Amino acid sequence: MKLHSYFRSPAAFRVRIALNLKGIEYETASLDLRQNAHRAPEFLDLNPQGFVPVLEDEGGEVLGQSLAIIEYLDETHPNPPFLPGHPGDRARVRGLAQLLASDIHPLVTLRVMRYLRTPLGHDKPTVETWCRHWTADGLAACEALLAEDDRTGRFCQGDEPGLADICLVPQLVMAEDLGVAMEAYPTVRRIGRECLGLDAFARAHPMRQGDAG
Repeated sequence: MKLHSYFRSPAAFRVRIALNLKGIEYETASLDLRQNAHRAPEFLDLNPQGFVPVLEDEGGEVLGQSLAIIEYLDETHPNPPFLPGHPGDRARVRGLAQLLASDIHPLVTLRVMRYLRTPLGHDKPTVETWCRHWTADGLAACEALLAEDDRTGRFCQGDEPGLADICLVPQLVMAEDLGVAMEAYPTVRRIGRECLGLDAFARAHPMRQGDAG
């Protein structure tokens, strides 16, 4: 498999974690989003949206959108499973994943930060305040959902990592990079530490990627 990735992309980070948890070997094709490599014609031919990650598998599938890629990996490589067996538990895990990947992340992407700077004219401190606000807002909701539910265990759902944890860790790492005060999220922080103690999560960390810098 080939993963088109950028080391700082939380979405690509999710897919790296998923691949590692499944024990799937893959090749990384790095794109420097700072240099607009994702807007190059050859990459737009691959993914007209111009986003990373993109996964190419051995059967010729070309897949975009991190959550779709992760569920594809879960369906094609079912062990270990990323979703629990009970429908209510699956809905809970998907809801947590979407809170993190669909509610927090889109508001703090590089393209949003660039648009806030140019053409809207906001300075860097204002943009950083925006990012911290929406990250903290989402993490507060995530903390409440995790802390108040007895299905939360060592990880977001029980004692094995799954889809919600795959989405949680990249947003925590980004929150720390943004300087978000984390003291208000003890359950989230504890689960993040548990995850990063596992090799599959640690190897996926942005600072351990070949294009880090």
